[in-house]
Amino acid sequence: MTASSEPARRAGASTHAGTAAKTSTAAALALVFGVAALFSVLTAILAWIGVVLAIVGIVLGVAGLKMAARPGVTGRGVAIGGLVLSVIALLLGLALGAGITTFLNNEGAVDRLQQQVDDLRDRLDS
Repeated sequence: MTASSEPARRAGASTHAGTAAKTSTAAALALVFGVAALFSVLTAILAWIGVVLAIVGIVLGVAGLKMAARPGVTGRGVAIGGLVLSVIALLLGLALGAGITTFLNNEGAVDRLQQQVDDLRDRLDS
């Protein structure tokens, strides 16, 4: 092989005894959990599941960053991506929960919502 056909090697992706560097499993799982958490939170119905997935994604992202620092292990960018998505999902889930709680504690808003539901029931009955 010539030097131009070999892939460029970075300091963080060095290998031992000619073996290929492997992506950290924790980093890959952090990305999977981060994406799943974000989709769950954005559905609003599954927001509580998204918050749980986000917490797991954050833990896996931190573990993935630590594992990526080891020789022969890559995945730092994947771990950061999973960590960022998980944090965004967690913040959105908490904001959604706070908004719903605030809405439900507002007696006037609940009364207006109940009135709209009653109006819809009346329309369906007639």
